[in-house]
Amino acid sequence: MWNKNWRHTAWAQVEQAWDILIIGGGITGAGIFREATRLGLRVLLIDQRDFGWGTSSRSSKFVHGGLRYLKEGQFGLTRDAVHEREQLLADAPGLVERVGFLLATYQRDKIGRLVYRAGLTIYDLLALQWSHRYYSPADFQLFAPHIEAAGLKGGFHYSDAQTDDARLVFRVIREAVLTGHNRAVALNYVAAQELLRDKNGRVYGAILQNAEDGQTKQVRARAIINATGFGADVLRGQIGEAARLRPLRGSHLVFPGWRLPVAQAITFLHPLDQRPVMIFPWEGATLVGTTDVDHHQTGPSEPCISPAEVAYLMTAVAWEFPSLNVQLSDVISTFAGIRPVIGSGKEDPSEESRDHVVWYESGLLTVTGGKLTTFRLIAHDALKALRDEWPDLPPPDGKASALTPPPVALPTTCSPDSVLRRRLRGRYGADASSLVAAAQPGELVFIPGTKFTWAELRWAARAEAVHHLDDLLLRRTRLGLLTPQGGAEHLPKIRAICQPELGWDNHRWEAETEAYLALWQKCYHLPPAATIPDWTQMVAAELKTTAVTVKRPWPSVFIAAILLALAAIGTFWFFWHRRTTMTLITSRQPQRCHPMN
Repeated sequence: MWNKNWRHTAWAQVEQAWDILIIGGGITGAGIFREATRLGLRVLLIDQRDFGWGTSSRSSKFVHGGLRYLKEGQFGLTRDAVHEREQLLADAPGLVERVGFLLATYQRDKIGRLVYRAGLTIYDLLALQWSHRYYSPADFQLFAPHIEAAGLKGGFHYSDAQTDDARLVFRVIREAVLTGHNRAVALNYVAAQELLRDKNGRVYGAILQNAEDGQTKQVRARAIINATGFGADVLRGQIGEAARLRPLRGSHLVFPGWRLPVAQAITFLHPLDQRPVMIFPWEGATLVGTTDVDHHQTGPSEPCISPAEVAYLMTAVAWEFPSLNVQLSDVISTFAGIRPVIGSGKEDPSEESRDHVVWYESGLLTVTGGKLTTFRLIAHDALKALRDEWPDLPPPDGKASALTPPPVALPTTCSPDSVLRRRLRGRYGADASSLVAAAQPGELVFIPGTKFTWAELRWAARAEAVHHLDDLLLRRTRLGLLTPQGGAEHLPKIRAICQPELGWDNHRWEAETEAYLALWQKCYHLPPAATIPDWTQMVAAELKTTAVTVKRPWPSVFIAAILLALAAIGTFWFFWHRRTTMTLITSRQPQRCHPMN
């Protein structure tokens, strides 16, 4: 348990000798931390902000293979991702759950039904399943009754998965700490101020600074890993390496579920630029996203949605759900994240590869890029890269589960219903029992408008390394995204529960509240209305072109032909593999001996 004194205790340990120092506490750093502790290594993980503060709490929340990456020929990335998705679904029910996807097709789309069918066929075969099906316009509208019917040709249904990304990060870190014991230490709000280098320029450590009091300490480790995401070039710059990343911003709008009701994720091509956008349910709300634009802001400040991005996403909503008449006033909150994409000079940001990279430069191992879904494989690649310089390093265990299934039992004295039980076990793992036991009477009920309980606030304040109020409301729970004005109306009750657990005096609580509300207004609220372009004019302009038949270019036909050929090969392989597997299983069945009469 990370109690009130944990930071003092952990900070006192950082000057010991470490096998690995990991800089960056997002999903990449967390995954490496977890896999390194499995090997029995002494590992220190630090982040200059909160765990999961960056991209890893601001994604589209999907654990998926990336269907659109097939179009770009990234079959390996998609294959790995769908396999990891299935493993996470098995390991973490309640945290990673299946979600249905509806893929709408319209007459004006540049991508046709043939391409989608071929892509979905390959997508399913890579996962050794068959989840997709095509529906006529009338049947498709039964799944999504409010969508635009004009020009609708029908669409596909298939399955993927989603999660709470910040909670996934935190659970991975917690499991590493719990299994690593005193060999694994994780500290948020500790920055790598400067890399330490020997006379040959090789990195061997770093000067760390504690944000709580400004104190610094020198740390040495056998390996230094740069897992700082879109900020990776900052550390690389300290060793004289040129910048290689192209930070891309992806932003989302959050609506109340009742105002923009969708039972499944709906994806379609944006009318302005034919980019895929999604409108999907999450934690009782409806999210709309995402954008894909170059992010030019530098420094550690929080990314924010731009007025142009708001108009772009509102255009998508108005286009796909015209009958609902959704307005800016319906938006609960916004959030924006920065993707650490490797720049290749492509004009269209969406065409840049989303695969991860591992660079070993002057003793600094940089790991960046990649997907939330494949964090375990990324961690394995990072540890394998160290073996060239560290021959006796054991290989990572490729068969180990990404997450450890928690105990089934929860305390019976105040045990929640089966739905909440599944959710708490998935989200908190081995800590679920302690959370339920710590709950006060009436705290294992949902906070109005959310799927979070008051007990989760108490537990986070008591045992989850909360250093600022935004840690509690934006990452340990998501009240800042899911309730109006960042949860301001609940702050009195939150204070009554959490202030004693955190040990903050009245002055500290009031200062934290003021800072949190200012942050929410700046980065999680809409920009000033006067700055947002009029998206209604954009929709009106597009409506004039809907009667025009879009001729699909030859490249789309060519892509479809390739995908169909691959799908045919994949189908043959799928059934052959299944038949072979069943034959082997049958042949390995033990022979039963029957006694003679």
